[in-house]
Amino acid sequence: MASQYAESGDARGTFLGHPKGLFVLFFAEMWERFSYYGMRALLIFYLTKHWLFSDGRASLIYGAYTSLVYITPVLGGWLADRYLGQRKAVLFGAVVLTLGHFLMAFEGSGGQGDPAINIFWLALSFIIVGSGFLKGNISVIVGKLYPLTDVRRDGAYTIFYMGINLGSFFGVLIAGYLGETYGWSYGFGAAGVGMLLGLIVFIIGKPLLMGRAEPPSPELLAKPVAGIRLEWLLYAVGLASIGVLWVLVQAQELVGWMLLVSGAILLAYIAWIAVTKLGKHERDRILVIIFLLLLQPVFWGLFEQAGASVNLFTDRHVDRMFLGWEVPTTWFQSVNAAFIILLGPLFAWLWTSLGRRGLEPSTPAKFGLAIVQVGLGFLLLVWGTQAAGVDTATSMWLIILLYLLHTTGELCLSPVGLSAMNRLAPWHMAGLIMGAWFFATAGGNFVAGQLSAMTGAENAESGEAAKELFLDVWTAVGWTAMLIGVAVLVVSPFVKKLMHLDTLRDDNVGDDLLGKAEAGEAEAAGIRPAMKQQD
Repeated sequence: MASQYAESGDARGTFLGHPKGLFVLFFAEMWERFSYYGMRALLIFYLTKHWLFSDGRASLIYGAYTSLVYITPVLGGWLADRYLGQRKAVLFGAVVLTLGHFLMAFEGSGGQGDPAINIFWLALSFIIVGSGFLKGNISVIVGKLYPLTDVRRDGAYTIFYMGINLGSFFGVLIAGYLGETYGWSYGFGAAGVGMLLGLIVFIIGKPLLMGRAEPPSPELLAKPVAGIRLEWLLYAVGLASIGVLWVLVQAQELVGWMLLVSGAILLAYIAWIAVTKLGKHERDRILVIIFLLLLQPVFWGLFEQAGASVNLFTDRHVDRMFLGWEVPTTWFQSVNAAFIILLGPLFAWLWTSLGRRGLEPSTPAKFGLAIVQVGLGFLLLVWGTQAAGVDTATSMWLIILLYLLHTTGELCLSPVGLSAMNRLAPWHMAGLIMGAWFFATAGGNFVAGQLSAMTGAENAESGEAAKELFLDVWTAVGWTAMLIGVAVLVVSPFVKKLMHLDTLRDDNVGDDLLGKAEAGEAEAAGIRPAMKQQD
């Protein structure tokens, strides 16, 4: 093990069997997620109770915002791959995010006629742009710390994912409690402090990243363009895009069409690269990546009801009394993170243990299991509520059961998917593919907003009719998810064959040339596009 790291240039040793840089990324992402999920726990209530949007409009705004947060990593990943490198992109994103979260603390007097709502739109725009530079790229850095065939990669992403959920857990508890108890500005201000701490951790921990995420061409980045150093020009473009996002976050229908059209273009572009520039095995892996990306909106569309319709349902229709004390509604958002912290090590051990015995489910099979579980969670909540009587308050334990099943589903999909994207993608497409992963997640978040809007009759905050509308929508989506999940399990053996795991290698010499030159130049150098894969 030590010699392996010496060969890969890690002179700083390891901690708990992993590069120390993993734990820099762990804590930086932990604080970033503290801010994001702390703010998200309050957002739907901030929209309905402070800015006085209807349930339907608030859900659409929520869906548009969260989807845009996951769209922008496509551009951020491309800029990092081509110019900035992942470390500089993450650093810039963290600065912009910090400013955005602090802007959320300016709440004004409330109501849609309050001019302060424009600061709110601006804050969301800062957070969206900052996330675009940070989210995908910090995950790519994790993968860059390991050789492609390193058996610890899935474990590393699971550890990294636990950092995400540790931040989520405390962010929801602290920011949610302060926001509900003392005022919106206190909750959002706490989220801003968390993001600032993440920025500081990342700056201090730079040496432990071993130079694995630096710009591909520092000379190009330093060249002037129109009299401005290219690096600073890219940052200026990033800041200018905040104005574009300020418009988009207020135009939810436009976001939906943009997702549909740009998503189709993105997948077509990835497929075009696979067909024209890659060998057979790498091309097949890209097909697997596209298959997995198409499953993302199904899972996240249901999972992300947590911050929207499930949050509203919990606030209005759930008995939250525990030992004579009413649990704050936002605290239920921390249940998912708590389960991941508890179950994450178990799943990491489970995959490794099954893998050693040749019994580990394939990545596509894990995706199928995830979708089955997210659908089952809603069905059990509906059945339990109906069994107790729609006219009585739903037990909080049914909400906790839903989060348990959604968490086990998430552990079958999210860290596994992150690892699969990084593992199956050609190295020169790593940022683009990781951006596409988050783009597909964006589709799921937009779907979540649409589904949440379906559960809310306008301005109906209580009553059996409003409650039954939640249950009807959740029944339909629950059964749909179950059927899709089973279908994925059936085809998973065939999809696994296209991954060609037996030919994955850490020698990227052929790809290196192909990534830096056009196909014709590569052939002139004596390298065939299918060099690594024996067709």
